[in-house]
Amino acid sequence: MKKLLCLVSLLAGLAAQAAPAPAPQEKEQVLWDHLRATVAEVEQHLDGVLGVAILDLRTGQQWLLRGDEVFPQASSIKIALLAELYHQAEESAHGAAGLATLADRYVVRAEDLVPDSDIMSGLTAGVTTLTNRDLATMVVAVSDNSATNVLIDRVGMANVDQLMGGLGLGHTHLRRKMMDLQAAAEGRENVSTPREMMTLLERLHAGKVVGSPLREDFFRVLETHKDSWLPRRLPEGLVIANKPGALEGVRNDSGIVFLKNRPYVICVMTTYLKSEPAGEAAISAISTAAFEMFDRLDRASEYGRVISPSNGASR
Repeated sequence: MKKLLCLVSLLAGLAAQAAPAPAPQEKEQVLWDHLRATVAEVEQHLDGVLGVAILDLRTGQQWLLRGDEVFPQASSIKIALLAELYHQAEESAHGAAGLATLADRYVVRAEDLVPDSDIMSGLTAGVTTLTNRDLATMVVAVSDNSATNVLIDRVGMANVDQLMGGLGLGHTHLRRKMMDLQAAAEGRENVSTPREMMTLLERLHAGKVVGSPLREDFFRVLETHKDSWLPRRLPEGLVIANKPGALEGVRNDSGIVFLKNRPYVICVMTTYLKSEPAGEAAISAISTAAFEMFDRLDRASEYGRVISPSNGASR
């Protein structure tokens, strides 16, 4: 009997050693569940409608809240506009005629100026010359509406929609120029969904819209420093390529956070807001929660052990 018990114990030990360790995805799912709970708490305190899309660019795991609801995009639609600019620049480099390039020149015209054009309105009309890439940088850095409208004329509004349709983004539409209040009143709003804006950024990141070196330059422009809500509570020096958007009752921010080992897409959209500052705070809170999760994943082993530079001692 004693020998039998020893044999059973030995076999049990070998079976335990042979049993596979829990997959890292199972442990990571716990972190995603915590993130989901945090977003739910943020939503509970927000007097408005919230949509969220978060994508792990390494694993493909994603989480969506109202992912397919259509939200007004405000200036976040400018990501789609710049995608078409870079798409045309690539096609032009391959020999296509009549398309926009980054080097095309534009001389500032007084008739192109519209409100909320912090840079263009200060330039000398008829004298100052800019390239399309200069205009794109102004679009990202200060969301200059005049620069945006010039680029819309240069790439063609219909071409932006055609590119989005070709990418399968059937709810993402550039329907009006900036500050065209009549068009907005008529229902021609610039729109997308959390899922589609996430997908657009993922495909740009994967080189499925434009290839190298234009892909890298696109993100260099989108990384231009700006006042926005996704990075507001995140560490200094973090590389973030994003574009916020603001209208009455609307606050959005969509972008990619370039962590070294765990880059991710995050799109947060709000509408029907009672308080726009509350919408901005909600975006920053969700962005902070997502960063805290991905930062741990970025720095941890597959078992969850995090070793910071000043914490290398064995314990």
